[in-house]
Amino acid sequence: MSDQRAFDTQAIHAGAAADPATGARQVPIYQTTAYAFRDADHAARLFNLQEVGYIYSRLTNPTVSALQSRVAALEGGAGAVCCSSGHAAQILALFPLMAPGRNVVASTRLYGGTVTQFSHTIRRFGWSAKFVDFDDPEALRAAIDDDTRAIFCESISNPGGHVTDIPAVAAVADAAGLPLIVDNTLATPYLCRPIEMGATLVVHSLTKYMTGNGTVTGGVVVDSGTFDWSASDKFPSLSAPEPAYHGMVFHQTFGNMAFTFHGIAVGLRDLGMTMNPQGAHYTLMGIETLGLRMQRHVENATRVAAWLEQDPRVEKVTYAGLDSSPWNATAKRLYPKGAGALFTFAIKGGYQAAVKLVDALKLFSHVANLGDARSLVIHSASTTHRQLTEDQQRAAGAGPEVVRLSVGIEDAADLIADLDQALAQATA
Repeated sequence: MSDQRAFDTQAIHAGAAADPATGARQVPIYQTTAYAFRDADHAARLFNLQEVGYIYSRLTNPTVSALQSRVAALEGGAGAVCCSSGHAAQILALFPLMAPGRNVVASTRLYGGTVTQFSHTIRRFGWSAKFVDFDDPEALRAAIDDDTRAIFCESISNPGGHVTDIPAVAAVADAAGLPLIVDNTLATPYLCRPIEMGATLVVHSLTKYMTGNGTVTGGVVVDSGTFDWSASDKFPSLSAPEPAYHGMVFHQTFGNMAFTFHGIAVGLRDLGMTMNPQGAHYTLMGIETLGLRMQRHVENATRVAAWLEQDPRVEKVTYAGLDSSPWNATAKRLYPKGAGALFTFAIKGGYQAAVKLVDALKLFSHVANLGDARSLVIHSASTTHRQLTEDQQRAAGAGPEVVRLSVGIEDAADLIADLDQALAQATA
């Protein structure tokens, strides 16, 4: 399918064609563990990475492959690797880049689970993370040292809905000869295409807007195919001989697909964070309506945020789509279709009022998810960001008085009415 086709066309057709055996028009669910080889030579060529094909579903599966092709097309990438969750995608993205003693420089405005993963879990691999305010390019430059191997941020941050100036961050990454990894979960490629702004890799939690119906977990890493992994000796997994494949050099052999092939042939092979074919099927169906859904998500979020901002019971709204936001100019410049549909607001009355509001809402579902067609709410400080210190919570935009909304595609008037009655109870 041509890369010149429009977004909504790609969302339906990229990576998919009628099944050659049956004529089935929707991508089938290939619910199989293994695949028959034509002969011994065919099997050997597949295992030697001399031929592309299907071996074992921990590595490759036709349903998952269709999803990888579709997401890569929507993001404008050279290739993609799907995996079991967004958190798995982050590890899969870092895996070829890092080694014991190496670090990643990350934004302070990240999902609380990512902060925990980068602060604690990756240390078990001997990796570390430095957290920096990415609105300050000088602070970002100062944080990079000889052991830095990647820069990581979110296009639109969870929970605060801040927007990142990706071209400015990419300029710092390029000057340092480092790959920029952008989590594009909240924006989706409908609102933001980080690769076009200079990102090297894009990760998603497919669980969220891409699937859009709260039914599966999944993740993906999309490679731009533009980074020169052989320009330095910093990335030996891609630029030096790989012992497990008889000294083959991934970048030399696969060129702009080196990262993608490594993600499958080494990452999925050894880490085993595989996406199941039924989950891939649900996500393919969800992506077909991504453009339509994101339009409605943004329209509703803009109306709800504007209503909350003028309500005297509300202290502050963080939505970058509001003219009052310090990130509004960046959002208009880089995210012209909208600033997403996830944001926070601070309620007068502090922690107690915030939890009362969450309990009083009837239409908003109180769940630990976002990006659903349904509107969702959570009090981040006591849930998703509970493991962080209060200073870390506030830096991430998840203070004790803050409530996070993921605005769905219902009628906006009904959502506002629900918030109105809940605010009345919480601030009585």
